[in-house]
Amino acid sequence: MSDMRSKAAGAARMPALLPEGEVARLVARLGRAGFQPAEIGVLHPVEPFLELSGEEIRRRLFVTADEAGDELCLRPEFTIPAALAYLKGGVIGRRVEQVFAGPVFRHRPGETGEFLQISLESIGRTDREAADADILAETFLAVSEAVEGGDLAVTIGDLGLFAALIGAMSLDAATARKLVLALGEGRLAALLDPGRLAERKAEPRGLARYPGVLDALKGADPDEARAFVKDLLSIAGISATGGRSAEDIARRFLDRAREEAQALGAEQAEILRRFLAIEGEPDEVAQRLRALAAETGLDLGTALDRFDLRTGFLEARGLPLARIQAGAGFSRSMDYYSGFVFDIRRAGAERPIASGGRYDRLFERLGHNVPAIGAAIWVDRLAGEIGA
Repeated sequence: MSDMRSKAAGAARMPALLPEGEVARLVARLGRAGFQPAEIGVLHPVEPFLELSGEEIRRRLFVTADEAGDELCLRPEFTIPAALAYLKGGVIGRRVEQVFAGPVFRHRPGETGEFLQISLESIGRTDREAADADILAETFLAVSEAVEGGDLAVTIGDLGLFAALIGAMSLDAATARKLVLALGEGRLAALLDPGRLAERKAEPRGLARYPGVLDALKGADPDEARAFVKDLLSIAGISATGGRSAEDIARRFLDRAREEAQALGAEQAEILRRFLAIEGEPDEVAQRLRALAAETGLDLGTALDRFDLRTGFLEARGLPLARIQAGAGFSRSMDYYSGFVFDIRRAGAERPIASGGRYDRLFERLGHNVPAIGAAIWVDRLAGEIGA
């Protein structure tokens, strides 16, 4: 668990360099594009972030507790709080587009843990591909104006394509989940390395060394299995670590147990490697993916039609397609992303100035069918680009 007082206080000594007037100008610009300025609290219950955001955020939270012992965290981003506010606001089914601006807090190697962020959230639009194009276009235009053009590079991906591939390959749910997690965490290519696959088959590692226990857990009722592991953790005196509750540790343990019991065939691994290698301009990527689908007999047609439709909307919004790099294996690290994803950065830069994606999955996990897409602009990185 983080010592929030000391670490957050240190972070506060390093404010973003972009003048407040410039931040206000960006918010006003986005307001004219239809995003209504909104505010959200700084302190939030930690559980939604542990459950919904993914490992990349979970391990970087600033966590504390109130006097009743309930765990809280400083907001690490705006999307989850905005989604929860939407559900509580009695507006389900309505289109709501908002822009937030303010500090967010999470550990970032080599960067301050407190930083300003401008966040666009578009919730409730059913014309998904058009909404995707609009979010990218407005984010790109805002960043481009702030850095006075600059040599900006845009990378896009579509997790719907990967989901369609996994579905067409008829992989079991545990293997599919394992691959989706690996893609989001940037380790799928390493996972598919032939040497590593051979090593995993030759010598069981980790939880796979206990096949009897894994088989029992795999066949058990999920709630009973989770309660069993939670009780074991309690007996061992483990209640929380690294911002995770015993229940969360149990859930992750069971997820890993199911993952370890699966194997990926050589032909399936080769198809995935070929998929990940496809990148280029959007039309080129679509063409190569259609060729891969035809060769392997896998049906990616619906997902590719949506990809092409979105590309048409991007072009209609005036975005320079020649400056957009699409990657079949491009992803973002948040667990809740489920479709279109992108980032914007100075050409050759290590870190993005802005990024975003479709997070319909977040609402699905909250029990609702609500389309949503958002984007975040890192104000401190934007300030660095202006000063470059």
